[in-house]
Amino acid sequence: MDHSSTQPPPPPTAKLKLAGAWSGSLEVSLHTWTVQMLRAEVARRSNGGACHPTRINLICGGKVLRDGDSTLLQLGLKNNGKVLATLMADAGMAKEVEEQARKAKDEEDHANKLTRIWEAAKSMAKRHSDGSFPMNDYNIELEDQNGKKVMFGSESDRRALMMGLMLHANAKGLLKKENYKDALDVLTMAEEAFSLCDQKFLQLIDNVPILQLDMVWCYFMLQDISCLTVAGSRLARTRKGFESSHGKDSTRFRALQAGHQADLAIYLRLELLEGVVAYHNGDFEKAQESISSAQIKFNQLQVPDEALSLLMSMGYKERSAKRALRLTGQDVQSAVGLLVEEREKKARRIEENLKRRDEIMEQMGYGKTPNNKAIDMEKLKELASIGFERYLAAEALRINENDMEKALDILTDPEKNCTLQSTMESKRKRRNTQTTDTTIFPAAPLNPAAPAISNLEQGGPSSGPPVADLQQQLEQNHLPQHVEEARDAEMEDELANELRGDALADYDIDVTKEGEALSEYATLLSSVLGHQL
Repeated sequence: MDHSSTQPPPPPTAKLKLAGAWSGSLEVSLHTWTVQMLRAEVARRSNGGACHPTRINLICGGKVLRDGDSTLLQLGLKNNGKVLATLMADAGMAKEVEEQARKAKDEEDHANKLTRIWEAAKSMAKRHSDGSFPMNDYNIELEDQNGKKVMFGSESDRRALMMGLMLHANAKGLLKKENYKDALDVLTMAEEAFSLCDQKFLQLIDNVPILQLDMVWCYFMLQDISCLTVAGSRLARTRKGFESSHGKDSTRFRALQAGHQADLAIYLRLELLEGVVAYHNGDFEKAQESISSAQIKFNQLQVPDEALSLLMSMGYKERSAKRALRLTGQDVQSAVGLLVEEREKKARRIEENLKRRDEIMEQMGYGKTPNNKAIDMEKLKELASIGFERYLAAEALRINENDMEKALDILTDPEKNCTLQSTMESKRKRRNTQTTDTTIFPAAPLNPAAPAISNLEQGGPSSGPPVADLQQQLEQNHLPQHVEEARDAEMEDELANELRGDALADYDIDVTKEGEALSEYATLLSSVLGHQL
């Protein structure tokens, strides 16, 4: 019996026209072929057969063909149908491109952050060194290790030193977070700022040697062996700088610190890094000498449990007690003395800050000079001390850009003094009729927001303006106010928050990592030299 008539006909074939990654006609069975089969065939014919099927993307009739159990016929493909085959990047390549894009974005963000840090430090240093109007949320002043204000040299030196100190403080914050790469970038900027200051002055302070030491510490923590040469020269400058500022064998420094060995930790770090550099340069004897000396200092810095327990029983917190013991060579009596002294300094600082805040508020009450400067409070105190009323003396200084001689000319000339008083009284009365707001300093008739008087014409090199001109200038309140430069308040706050006024912060180092490094290099040296250190 012939059963041939009951057998199904063979599946018809169809032609698909492909373009893109591979172009040509492909004969397929629409009834049996799936998307996976079509993708595999296109991949085989593309790029010499080296293309993986997962990189082939198929599009037909505006639809992306997805893998699945459906046949090409079920998906709607027909004879002479057109299919676009595109070549996608492989997963590894796509990931690499994405990683490169991320790195580029991170580098751009990092560069922008460094620019913001530099500009904010520059702006703050300028504002606090040239007499610009102080901010009412913080005020920056330079102090020595005894908490006394540092007064020196030119405005450019003050700016450079302030910038360097603010940038260095920001870098120290990054070091505490173990963000050594970013810290190194900010330290480099701080080094540039310090380089703008008079080098004769820098020789008297140890901020720059500590900066150099911090930079080499970053090299070490980043395991950047390529920086060995520059690290060696930086360490040499560090040692020379310490000798210049601390005195031979730290005699000057320890005399200022009442004999305390507060500098022990920074010399431990210095000798450790000197030993590391010597080791990698092949000078094993020098490395052994430095590592051995650093190890002695490390042992001296270990806080005894008994001493710590004794201080804590007196009510001191663990961190403060450890710090005091490390900075005083583990002498309990000296540690207690240091803790008492620091508590007194802190109380004095709080009192001085409150007093300075009140002074700034008073300063704001007197308004700005024509060039947007604050009233020089030291000159105001001097004028008040010889009998002039503060608000009159402040106004005389204000309209004369803090020129003491010209202010005195107005205050000591009866006619000019009378004009000054009557004009200020008239303005005060007008304000009282226009607003019921309470001023910060009722005794000072000037509104803090009053526009400054611009560019006064002077009657002579050392005299104030004639009475008629003075009257006219005092009455002019409509002149445009000096335009203040834009502030990056967020970044300025970040920089200001790093400035704690702690003179011993640079010497208060947790030497745990130094101890680990000492152990590592002692082992390396013993294997090279054949004996234990």
